Amino acid sequence: MRYRTLGGTGIEVSVHCLGAMMFGSVGNPDHDDCVRIIHTALDAGINFVDTADMYSAGESEEIVGKALEGRRDDVVLATKVHFPIGDGPNLGGNSRRWIVREVEESLRRLRTDRIDLYQIHRPDHTTDIEETLSVLTDLVRQGKIRAFGHSTFPPEDIVEAHHVSLNRGLYRFRTEQPPYSLLARGIERGVLPTCQRLGMGVLVWSPLASGFLSGKVRRGQPVDLTSGRAGLTPGRFDESIPGNAAKFDALEQLVELASDIGATLPELAVAFSATHPGVTSVIVGPRTMDHLEATLKGAGLTLDDATLDRIDEIVPPGTDLYRADGASLPPSLAEPTRRRRPVAERAAG
Repeated sequence: MRYRTLGGTGIEVSVHCLGAMMFGSVGNPDHDDCVRIIHTALDAGINFVDTADMYSAGESEEIVGKALEGRRDDVVLATKVHFPIGDGPNLGGNSRRWIVREVEESLRRLRTDRIDLYQIHRPDHTTDIEETLSVLTDLVRQGKIRAFGHSTFPPEDIVEAHHVSLNRGLYRFRTEQPPYSLLARGIERGVLPTCQRLGMGVLVWSPLASGFLSGKVRRGQPVDLTSGRAGLTPGRFDESIPGNAAKFDALEQLVELASDIGATLPELAVAFSATHPGVTSVIVGPRTMDHLEATLKGAGLTLDDATLDRIDEIVPPGTDLYRADGASLPPSLAEPTRRRRPVAERAAG
């Protein structure tokens, strides 16, 4: 297993990070099996585990906490906060009120007294970034977290947060966690270069493109839509949707490329995501032991320049063939009122 330094923190993390999103009711409800998967990953040299408070409504954190008993000091433990936990108007977001409350819940579920990397799961444009940075700085000083990062922040938000931390004397975000795969390379345009300039670590998720690069999806073949990521996002696998045509075209070419270099498609996909110099670690989220073992089998795969050139021909650098599930849209795109002048003003010319 290879290791890289996490965003200037001095913390060494494995190039492959064990993602725990599929542990619990959403994916694998068998806690003992999930614990075995975690232990197998640790025994293979993975020392980085990533979860979130909202995964299976806290169940994932509970499973991870159980699995790490007696092994906590050997693991770099990451979790996230932002999404609502409950129905109240203030039970979510990036406010001081919510973060102070929810970090305690995560510590309890994880059975630990500190979190190595605490991440803001999504941007929250209703909360001043200074408030979020302020509470995270306090948590570092209190010893409850070691460092903090964010997920799916666009380049402009990353830069704004960096400048606010410098101007206000606050600790700064050390990492970003964006989606990145052979089919979703958009972060190569702005996110990765920005993080490199700021010395930030990058943990990429969905290297298998929500299961599309799992090796089980092929043009003209039925897909099991009852489980795993396919069950969560069936529209991603529907050939009748025009927007999926480019994905299927690229998929067939990538299958051929993987065969040519003697690898499986998942091995090619995970190896590609770890190749960019701005990427620190690739999050793999197995649901079963077979999924994990397939990932570990390809952990040592290195892609040469000729292979990377062929990939660039299939999916050009900086190109997204789909919008990654869960990736946030800024208000300027998500809210029509941000893009349209008032009717009266339009009528007035």
